[in-house]
Parts: sequence; C-alpha cells; structure tokens
Amino acid sequence: MSVNASSTLQSIAVQLPGATRVFEKLGIDYCCRGNRRLRDVCVGADLPVDEVLKSLEDAEKSAGEDADDLKNWNHVTRHHGFVREQLERLDCLLVKVLAIHSELHPELGRIHQLFEGLRKDLLEHLSQEEKLLFPYVLQLEAGANGEQVVPSFGTLEAPLQKMIREHDEAGGQLREIREASNYYLVPRDACLSYRELYQGLQALEEDLHRHMFLENYILFPRAIKLELTSPSRGTDIEDLPC
Repeated sequence: MSVNASSTLQSIAVQLPGATRVFEKLGIDYCCRGNRRLRDVCVGADLPVDEVLKSLEDAEKSAGEDADDLKNWNHVTRHHGFVREQLERLDCLLVKVLAIHSELHPELGRIHQLFEGLRKDLLEHLSQEEKLLFPYVLQLEAGANGEQVVPSFGTLEAPLQKMIREHDEAGGQLREIREASNYYLVPRDACLSYRELYQGLQALEEDLHRHMFLENYILFPRAIKLELTSPSRGTDIEDLPC
C-alpha cells in the first residue's frame, strides 16, 4: 500500500477504491473535503492513525469490484438510475413517516424540507449530465479510438466546474440532513417505515459521496485529458449555462 498518514484523503481514495467505505464508516468527508491529510483528520476526529491505516490496508484486499467501477462511465449511468429510484422511494417514505410521527419528532419537518431541495437539485443535475455532458465525453472516448469527435460545446472546463460546484452543494445538503436526523439515530418509538427511511437516507448519502468522488477525481480529469488530445475539440460553441 503506497499511502501513509501524510497522504490526502483524495489521493488515498484514488489509489484504494475500497477506502471510501472505510471513510464512510468513520464519518470522514473524503468527497467535498478530500484535500486534507489523513493524519490531520484523525487527530481532529480523535481516531488512531495506525488503526485507520490498518483498516485501509484491509479494504485494499477486497476492492476489486470498486476498482472496476472507476474505469468506465457505465457505472455512472447505472448509478443515475439507482439515484432516481431511491429519491422516489425515500420521498414516499418521508411523507408517510412525517404524517405519523411529526408531532413527537418535529425534526422530520426539517428533514423533509431539506430532502425536497436535494431531490429537486439532483434530478436537474442528473438530467443535465445525461443530455449535455455525457454524450460529448462518450464521443471523446470514441475519438480516442480513431472516431471523429463532434463537440456539443466549447470545452469541458466550464461545464465540469459547474458539475463540481453542484456536487459540493449536494454534499452540504446531505450533511444538513444527517445532522437534522441526529446522524440517522432511529428513535425508540420509530416504526418500521421510520427505520427504513433513516437507513435509506444513510445509504443514499454514502452512494452519492462515492459517485461524486468518482466523477470529481477520476472521470472528469480523464475526460479533460482526452479533450486536450482531441484534434477536433470545439472552441466557439456555447458552454453549459453556469
């Protein structure tokens, strides 16, 4: 393993795809705050550095499937379908739980408000990626194999920066939901739907963290490199709206 206590969270997650699961379990934000060094994060969270490094080493041994996910855009396409399904399912659960438990648990109203904002923003974000960004990236990858690339906008720089900003905003919304739910701590009087809701929200957060990291640090940089080597990159077509 080529990581140590001085490595940044970002570099660790890039080298060891299985590390993302370790970070999620420990409550470490590797996605939106990935430029921090592991040692500093462990000190701030009162975590033994040696034990965290051992967990990362163990995760490396079982990260084959995760590593495969980092190599192509098919994972992203599959992920979008999963996100849409979960947003619809959790929205229905939230409405149901809110109607039954809101009197004793007023925090549910805040969670519902935050979730609705997240759901709206995510659906728009996914749609924009699928309609405007991904087709061009796939053309770039086809162009790397000798096919002609037909750019749909000037360059990737502005669109990708916009996507990264939206990832950061989603990360903030997810953090607020986690805090409003007391870190997904299920109340003693919770019904089955209540428990399913919190489990689903936590699973969605973890999945989105991994997805946003994958795009920010693996796929987007790779797409930029492909564009820079493309002989037919665009220079005068309008970028995505910012």
